Amino acid sequence: MANLIRLLMVSAAVAVLAVPLKRADAQCRLCDTPVTARDGSGEGAPVALEIETSLSFDRLVLLGDGEGSAVIRPDGTTSALGMIGQVGPRAMVGSAIVRGEPNRVVRVDLPRQITLHSAAGNAIGFDEMVSDLPAVPRLDSTGTLRFRFGGRLHIRGEAEGEYRGDLPITVEYP
Repeated sequence: MANLIRLLMVSAAVAVLAVPLKRADAQCRLCDTPVTARDGSGEGAPVALEIETSLSFDRLVLLGDGEGSAVIRPDGTTSALGMIGQVGPRAMVGSAIVRGEPNRVVRVDLPRQITLHSAAGNAIGFDEMVSDLPAVPRLDSTGTLRFRFGGRLHIRGEAEGEYRGDLPITVEYP
């Protein structure tokens, strides 16, 4: 083969920004007259995000210089296009757990794109973030919601090396 086959290791360390911007208010269950409006003095369970698995593309087989992309979908399937010949077999989709007030709707914001950097100073892009979250994410009766996420890695030119980056995820009650 005229082109050398090179390996590229990519992982996105997930930096979590799960600051509850709004908290749930609870009603006193011992009150004589129940009310349906929120009481501004009470505090409900804060929302929190825990990363179970960091997103990792493992090793990518590069078929030469040029342009290519690798995709990891929330179901764990992968694909490669262009100068990327193959995504490594240990590539892992990211997974997370949101915890908070049971049966509460939450808003989960994933970034549109991030940049991953190597120790040599090179950069590659990660975009097209996708998750398996429902259209209206809601915590279950135990106050938890699990979801998985992935996206597309886009490479141009010489990209050999190990790349890392932070993937900020924000969770809040709407």
